[in-house]
Amino acid sequence: MSSTPNRYLHWLTAAVAIVIAGSVAGALARQVNPKDPAVAGFVERVNQYAELHKKLEATLPKLPQEATPTQIDQNERRLGELIQAARKNAQRGDLFTPEMTAFVKTVMAQIFSGPEGTKLRSSIMDENVKEYPVRVNQRFPDVIPISTMPPAVLKALPTLPEQMQYRFVASQFVLLDSHSHLVADFIPAVLPPIK
Repeated sequence: MSSTPNRYLHWLTAAVAIVIAGSVAGALARQVNPKDPAVAGFVERVNQYAELHKKLEATLPKLPQEATPTQIDQNERRLGELIQAARKNAQRGDLFTPEMTAFVKTVMAQIFSGPEGTKLRSSIMDENVKEYPVRVNQRFPDVIPISTMPPAVLKALPTLPEQMQYRFVASQFVLLDSHSHLVADFIPAVLPPIK
């Protein structure tokens, strides 16, 4: 009986954080300039990655319409192996260059600073892990739940191709290839320190 009020309070806190994040995102979205060299370069590099992804994915056998979870997992892993081979020299910073990393950290500082940011951080960390190392061109760890992304973050950053997603793993900001579950790139310690 006591868990119902707790669940309601958790839901209410998350809803308030999303509303606050939305208003912050509105202000930030006006500041994102697609012609900014850091943003434009990032978009170009991510689109090149997406083209490689599509080319390699097209070489795989088509999944049946009623594919089983096992078939889907095998297909994801095979695609991951193809991308890993094609990007065997991939390193952190290939997609999130120093300029784009600085841009993302500025956005995160704006979103997560202040009292609203504390609530938003709590909503992220509620589904997140404490610490877990990720590596470029490696499979996103199966033991880590894929946490939801705050709308404020999604609205303040460049839109990604369909097969790519932004994710948090602890304080790391990951660019995830969702079809292969590979870490395309990441930024360590992207969240500003708690004040």
